[in-house]
Amino acid sequence: MSFPTMSFDERYRAIDARDTRFDGQFVTAVHSTGIYCRPSCPARTPKRENVSFFPTSAAAHEAGFRACKRCLPEAAPGSPAWDVRGDAAARAMRLIADGVVEREGVSGLAARLGYSSRHLTRLLTAELGAGPLALARAHRAHNARMLLVGTDLPIADIAFSSGFASIRQAGDTIREVFGLTPTELRARRHGGVAAPGEIDLLLPHREPMDAAGIFAWMAARALPGVETTTDRSFARHLRMPGGPAWFEVRQDSVGRLRLRARVTHLGDLAPLVATARRIFDLDADPVAISSALSSHPELAPLVTRAPGMRVPGAADPHEMLIRAMVGQQITVAAARTALTALADALGERSTAPDGGEGGILFPTMTAIAEHGAEVLRGPAARIRAITGAAAALADGSLTLTVGDDNTAQREALLAMPGIGPWTADYVRMRVLGDPDVLLPGDVAVRSGAAASGIPSTAPELTAWAERAAPWRSYLCAHLWRAAPPRTTRTNRKELS
Repeated sequence: MSFPTMSFDERYRAIDARDTRFDGQFVTAVHSTGIYCRPSCPARTPKRENVSFFPTSAAAHEAGFRACKRCLPEAAPGSPAWDVRGDAAARAMRLIADGVVEREGVSGLAARLGYSSRHLTRLLTAELGAGPLALARAHRAHNARMLLVGTDLPIADIAFSSGFASIRQAGDTIREVFGLTPTELRARRHGGVAAPGEIDLLLPHREPMDAAGIFAWMAARALPGVETTTDRSFARHLRMPGGPAWFEVRQDSVGRLRLRARVTHLGDLAPLVATARRIFDLDADPVAISSALSSHPELAPLVTRAPGMRVPGAADPHEMLIRAMVGQQITVAAARTALTALADALGERSTAPDGGEGGILFPTMTAIAEHGAEVLRGPAARIRAITGAAAALADGSLTLTVGDDNTAQREALLAMPGIGPWTADYVRMRVLGDPDVLLPGDVAVRSGAAASGIPSTAPELTAWAERAAPWRSYLCAHLWRAAPPRTTRTNRKELS
């Protein structure tokens, strides 16, 4: 099951039913009021002749509409289409969310995607109804609204942390988009900070959500000092462009996910929120995924046992590659031990941005390239492969970002010594959020398949799994969960 283009009638039926499943997938613009809404808006359904549909809020802004004050369409979960799609538009949306336009401008975004600025603007306007500047502007407005209603940060701090060049620019954009001043938006706030210098925000997502499963996944792989876990929370220190940062995602007493975060530079707040959303796969459409997978009798019991399964993302693409390579051909527990030693020996001790308790930042690629061989244990070929990959990432000869082209990223990784199909595909699954990755060489996946009555040899599993496209990453997640506890090794040998 994919996300085909919906007809006008299909979209209109969705808004008439106030179907929350479509929130974030499109917005409804009402010509008689000049307002655009999310599909589930509780307001009276407008007449068909007064309605237009736009793929993004930015396109609605460009057409002269402002956001509904009642349903706040900017607060909807992100579109799951960006997970399914791997084209230039989807890659651009991921990079915009990561703050690339704020840091590098439209020319930097275009260069990352391999286009000229003019061609990228034409492409995005044709595909999404707005160019990169308009998309980035809409993203800034969303971030500002999120911080205004969810934190006690001063309005000036919110303006700059959201990517605006000035307080005036922020105020003008917020009034244009929401029809409210920043002060009026703040009057609608629903949360507050948990401590000085700390933000505390709700993380919207589509239900159901297998929070217990993803927290357990994190706990099994957490590196002491870098990450901290409980059965209802995950926290970690990480390096952001503006300096060290810390965040915690936790499930509250009513099942909602909340984010607490501290940053060194306010401009890192919005990219940090995007990172947390990627790690917890919060823009997925679990209903669509579960419906597709459970249509197969072998998978229906797995989906029933773990509704709302998520595929964990990565906090940092470079770190993810090193963690995957260290984990080749050894148990999860052994990989955690090796990575803990690596982080403890080479990681930077970080003081919390607010002066509180600090932690460990995962080692830089330069540190691993220069000193990893002194810390890592195991076959010499594997150590050379790990330090070689770190060196390539450090000097830029190997690039690895959330906006990479799927095929190009896989080919670049496979060209590196010691990186085989399992590692390249696992990184693609975790870094790009590709929902359609199968790991037929993974021992736990094969074991879970056998336990579920699915062919478990690599060729047979590959053939059988074609029926699960484009959700084979979620198939892997369910098979990992179904694997008997005695399964220990995570993948086949990849080093020659």
